[in-house]
Amino acid sequence: MLKKVIVAGLLGGAVLIVWTFLVNGILGFQARIDMKQLPAERHIYETLKDSNLEPGRYTCNPAPSAEGRFPDSEPVFSILYGGMGHEAAGGLMLSGLVIFVLAPMIGAWLLSMASTRILSSYWRKVLFFTAIGLLCAVFGDLAKFGIGGYPLGDAVTLAFHSIVVWTVVGLVVAWRIRPEGAAEAR
Repeated sequence: MLKKVIVAGLLGGAVLIVWTFLVNGILGFQARIDMKQLPAERHIYETLKDSNLEPGRYTCNPAPSAEGRFPDSEPVFSILYGGMGHEAAGGLMLSGLVIFVLAPMIGAWLLSMASTRILSSYWRKVLFFTAIGLLCAVFGDLAKFGIGGYPLGDAVTLAFHSIVVWTVVGLVVAWRIRPEGAAEAR
């Protein structure tokens, strides 16, 4: 079963890489959500750079009222600074590649330990991966909604994307993982 898990995980990783290349690289899905341009970007960039910020997440609140409360109708902005520049892109791509292979492999391993009832049905195995996507969507993407986070529409779009991508990975992994003895029965 270990060989099946490794092969299924590698196939799932390949699907995840191709999906990400097509959806993010060619169609620009993630960039449209995370890389919107500011009209005064140069000025804001220079201000932030001159502030010598430590890596982290920052919140810009409106000035408090005379009572010391933040006004309800004023926007709140968040700034995320990872502490690195474009030179880190290559190393980050390598770690992303490892994650893209490791995540489906863990999913394939979890699936291989499921009950015979789940393992005997292709669509139940796919649904297993859809459930992984649902967990990622609820506890990852939807949790990013809020003050200083994503707007609701972007959080829902990211959540939907997580469910779809894990379902697509599940289509391939489910094809490869079968109950023990299924290959011998043929």
